[in-house]
Amino acid sequence: MTAPAFLCVDATFTKNADCNTPTVISQGKRRDYEWQIVWRNVLAFIYLHVATFYAFYLIFTGRTKIFTISFAVLFAIMSAMGVTAGAHRLWAHRAYKARWPLRLFLALMQTMAFQNHIYEWVRDHRVHHKFTETDADPHNARRGFFFSHMGWLMVRKHKDVFEKGASVDMSDLEKDPIVMFQKKTYLVVMPLLCFLVPSWIPVVLWNESPWTSWYVASMLRYTISLHFTWLVNSAAHIWGNRPYDKYIGATDNKAVAICAFGEGWHNYHHVFPWDYKAAELGNYSTNFSTALIDVAAKYGLAYDLKTVSLEMIRKRIARTGDGSHPSDKKVKDSDDGHNHPENPVWGWDDKDMPEEERKLAEIAHKLQ
Repeated sequence: MTAPAFLCVDATFTKNADCNTPTVISQGKRRDYEWQIVWRNVLAFIYLHVATFYAFYLIFTGRTKIFTISFAVLFAIMSAMGVTAGAHRLWAHRAYKARWPLRLFLALMQTMAFQNHIYEWVRDHRVHHKFTETDADPHNARRGFFFSHMGWLMVRKHKDVFEKGASVDMSDLEKDPIVMFQKKTYLVVMPLLCFLVPSWIPVVLWNESPWTSWYVASMLRYTISLHFTWLVNSAAHIWGNRPYDKYIGATDNKAVAICAFGEGWHNYHHVFPWDYKAAELGNYSTNFSTALIDVAAKYGLAYDLKTVSLEMIRKRIARTGDGSHPSDKKVKDSDDGHNHPENPVWGWDDKDMPEEERKLAEIAHKLQ
């Protein structure tokens, strides 16, 4: 769940020669090895978390109406769908196609989430998949939990993120008028949809206090949503199983899948990023995003849903799995010499996607 970039930050954060320890060096030396703190974001995060604790105080002391709490949860779910089913599976990975009413709906929901406009979100996420856990990865998990969770937004990006990012094809988004219109109007529309509207609705509809509404429906809701999405970048690259490829950092983590509406089956997702389900196992209870796409497909709003055949899954499990898959209970103790991730592709239209995978992929709800 890149997710991915959440605040507009250009960042540089690097490590020293042993590739593990962050390094601060003096002026005059290589700028790509400096810490360059983005104080605007640091201060914003401090405010968000102080405001969140205050919102919990308002809730636990009975100063918040139940309708406001329920509304905040509903609003968080809707905005999450814009990120998971929209920015992630539709636009970043081309895992399915959508007609314009669904694209417009998802773009509005993604704007409500305030995780950068779709174009920037997708660019960072495609770079993350192509160059996972290298200096070109915006939230490189090899730099530790805090950096991959939220620290990457507090410093300027490593120069490799820009250099490698320039090689990622973004022409498909540049042809989408909804994406480009959102990009053009983002700084005006986003504050309205993410902060002002959710604060205003409880005040108007059930006479909530404006003060309480701001902290609960806006600040608390937004901050918790960020942390749930950030868990995909951090926890799902550290803790969990690797049923499909034990040589990559991404893991399958059920708790993250629940919090992030289906995005925690991350080992599978990095192996098959073009699957619209972003998972093989589980059901709608751990993958609400898949449910939304399936419902949209039923009514003709989504089509060409790509998914992985059982044959492809079995082959990959046998070749690189860690033995934790239900169909492969016997853990492999021997190393077959494969020590790097296969297919570092960002999604369906990546030019490096193997032709064999295209042929074996299954496509549901094909456009007639």
